[in-house]
Amino acid sequence: MYAAEHYGVQATGITISQPQAELANQRIDEMGLSESCCVLVQDYREVKSPPGGYDALVSVGRFEHVGEKMLPTYFLQAWNLLLPGGVFLNHGITRRYSRSPRRERSFSEAYVFPDGELNPISVSLSAAEKVGFEVRDVESLREHYALTLRAWVRRLEARHVDALQYVDEATYRVWRLFMSGSAYGFSSGRLNVHQALLVRPTPNGKIGLPLTRADWYTAG
Repeated sequence: MYAAEHYGVQATGITISQPQAELANQRIDEMGLSESCCVLVQDYREVKSPPGGYDALVSVGRFEHVGEKMLPTYFLQAWNLLLPGGVFLNHGITRRYSRSPRRERSFSEAYVFPDGELNPISVSLSAAEKVGFEVRDVESLREHYALTLRAWVRRLEARHVDALQYVDEATYRVWRLFMSGSAYGFSSGRLNVHQALLVRPTPNGKIGLPLTRADWYTAG
């Protein structure tokens, strides 16, 4: 919605949650942006490329649910959807490389994300490069996310009674504990959140991207 309103882009979002799509499209309609953006209920593997391909893709909180074995399929799909010179911002939670995956189910796996699989950032970048992507930028937002999670917990606790209108006490406690524990995980470095900027190269190597990250943040 922001990109469509401020930069005039044609934007398509996807989700596998019907309620999420309905709410998103309702908000899009209320903003009068239905001609320029929409949200579809669709698996990422089912997305079809428009004529010429997409200029840009953004994935937030998705590849934690892809799994290491499916990363080649995930990045190949992104590659096929982009036009040469197109960019892919891949954002998600990662784990420290030195930590071996748990053999027993964690609290998060049991009650929040039963299908999640966290991998080191090096694993996803390697999979992206094997498909053909050029890695242009990698940024860690670990400390930012710890602050975000603590803010979420404070707001949830402040609206405890209101939350119980939608979920039961057990569900409230699961999410309160999960977010509190996650905040510690990011503060201690056990968990991280990275966003990687990937590019599908052109045949002559010219991309036309800004030269620095600061240029990216101020471009427009």
